[in-house]
Amino acid sequence: MPKKILIVDDSASVRMVARIALREKGYEVIEASNGREGLEKLAADRVNLVISDVNMPQMDGISFLKELKSQPTSKFVPVIMLTTEAGQDKMQEGRAAGAKAWITKPFQPATLIDAVAKLVLA
Repeated sequence: MPKKILIVDDSASVRMVARIALREKGYEVIEASNGREGLEKLAADRVNLVISDVNMPQMDGISFLKELKSQPTSKFVPVIMLTTEAGQDKMQEGRAAGAKAWITKPFQPATLIDAVAKLVLA
């Protein structure tokens, strides 16, 4: 059974690049365009890992991460933040909220795949 990954990003092109790279490695991919939609997807389906942007409409990635970690069914799901945010303050905020990795856009699909592989096996 393939590992299931939720990608939460308001950019359709970023979701597409990540989806293609992940599917090539055998992962099943679910997508959401903002944090609220991401929480709805998590409520409907169990996932092995979440990849989330920080800057999104309706619910930003840090708020989404905090809400995800407050839920009993998803609090142990590892989260990778995939974002243009490269500042140390924002990275520390993400780590404090529970992010396990931080990848800055633009990104190489291989970098994302490596981080996913490490966290899905952890």
